[in-house]
Order: sequence, then C-alpha cells, then structure tokens
Amino acid sequence: MAKQYVPKKQSGLGQFIDSLFILVLVYVSLYIPLLLKSEAVAEKAADAPKPTWETLQLSPVVQQQWEKLGYDAEKAAGLIASRFDYTIDPLMLIITVAVIVGYFIFMVKVSDKQYREVIAEKFGDAGTARNGRTT
Repeated sequence: MAKQYVPKKQSGLGQFIDSLFILVLVYVSLYIPLLLKSEAVAEKAADAPKPTWETLQLSPVVQQQWEKLGYDAEKAAGLIASRFDYTIDPLMLIITVAVIVGYFIFMVKVSDKQYREVIAEKFGDAGTARNGRTT
C-alpha cells in the first residue's frame, strides 16, 4: 500500500506573508507600466509648448470640472492626450502569454501529482494501475 498522504500545513504567519507578497506583486505589476509611460510622457512634454485650456479645445463646463478635481491645463493635458492609447507592445504581449501559459502548465503538473498521491492513499496502487499510470 502507498504511504499515508499528509497534506502540508502552513502557519498563519506564513499565510500572511504569502498574502502580502501577492499583494505587492499585484501593485508592482500594475504600477510599472505607469512609471514607464510617465517617463515617456515627460520627455514629450519637455519639447511641447505649454498647453492652455484653449489649445486643449475643452468647453468651459469641462474646464470647470477639471479645475474642481485640482488640475490646471498643464496637468490635465497629459491625461487628456493619453487616455485612449491602447497600443500593444508585441514583445510584452508574448512575454505575458508565456508567463501565464507556463504558470498554467506548472499548476496542472503539480495538481496532477498531488491528485495521484491522494488517489493512491485512498484506493491504493490499484487506483493508479487502472488508468495505466504509476506514481
């Protein structure tokens, strides 16, 4: 008979640290594109003339709303000019797809191994012999 399967235990501190790590990864992954884009926008802004509400072609009502949010024409110009920029970098798309597919394959393999250990524990080696695989 197969050895007794004992699931791994994780302490509360370990779970807390894992949760913080995942949270940091999420924030970093969302913040890095903003940092990279803001540097590119700052370089473009240095060459461009100082924007005004008239050059941005905004109505007086929209101007007032921007001002209520605490923006002047110069601060709002960067947001207005780049808000609908949906360009996709092919290299970054390929890297993202590779990471997601790699993670999926890793999870399927680890889950398959753990699933087979549990089946072997509950039903013995006969459960794994039926489908032609051994653990």
